[in-house]
Amino acid sequence: AQPMFNLLSHLAFSDISLSSVTVPKMLTDMHTQQQSIPYEGCISQLYFFILFGSLDNFLLAVMAYDRYVAICHPLTYTTIMKEELCVRLVAASWIIACVHALVHTLLVVRLSFCADNTVAHFFCDFSVLMKLSCSDISLNELVIFTEGGILLFLPLATILGSYIRIGMIIVRAPSTKRLLKVFSTFGSHLLVVSLYYGTLAGVYFLSSSWDSKDIIASVMYTVVTPMLNPV
Repeated sequence: AQPMFNLLSHLAFSDISLSSVTVPKMLTDMHTQQQSIPYEGCISQLYFFILFGSLDNFLLAVMAYDRYVAICHPLTYTTIMKEELCVRLVAASWIIACVHALVHTLLVVRLSFCADNTVAHFFCDFSVLMKLSCSDISLNELVIFTEGGILLFLPLATILGSYIRIGMIIVRAPSTKRLLKVFSTFGSHLLVVSLYYGTLAGVYFLSSSWDSKDIIASVMYTVVTPMLNPV
C-alpha cells in the first residue's frame, strides 16, 4: 500500500539519522581513544537524539494505525488512508518531535555543570546530563514526566489499541490462513515496537543508575532497532 511505503521512507530516514547522531562519534572515540565531546557538540547531539527518537515513536504509532485500517477495514482502506491524511500525520509527527526536542534541549541548556563532567555513557543522554548538573532540575523532571510522558504513552496507547483491535478480528474468525496473513502484515512491526519500547522502559523507567546493562540496552534502541526497522 502506498501510505505504508511513504511511512517507511520517513521511518528509514529517521532511523539512519538517529544512528548517525551517536554511532560515528562512538566509533571515533573507540578508534582514537580520546573520549571527549565539546559542550556545543553535546547539546547538538542531545537535540537531534531526542528529535529522531521521538519521531520514531510517532511514526510507529501512525504505522500501527495504518495496519489497523488495512486489516480491520480492508475495503475502505484507500478511502480512509488517503495521501492527504498520510501527509498530515507525518507532518504532525515532525513538528511535534522538533518542538519536543527543542523544549528539553533548552531546559538542559539552562543548567549549570560545576562538578565532574564525565558522561558515563556513549552519547549525551539528557538523563545522564541532569545527574551531572549542580542546578535545580525539578523543572526538567516536571516537564519530562508530564509533557514527555504524554508524548510517549499516547503513541504507545495508539499502538496497543491497534493491536488489540487486530487481535479481536483474529479471535472472531480464527483460521490459519488469515492468521499467517495478519502476522505477515504487522509481525515485523510488532517485533520492532517490542524491542524499541522494551529497551526504553528498561533504561529510563526500570533502572535507577547507569551501568553496563543500561548502555547495552541503549545500543539496542539507538543502533539495533533502527537497523531492523527497514527490514
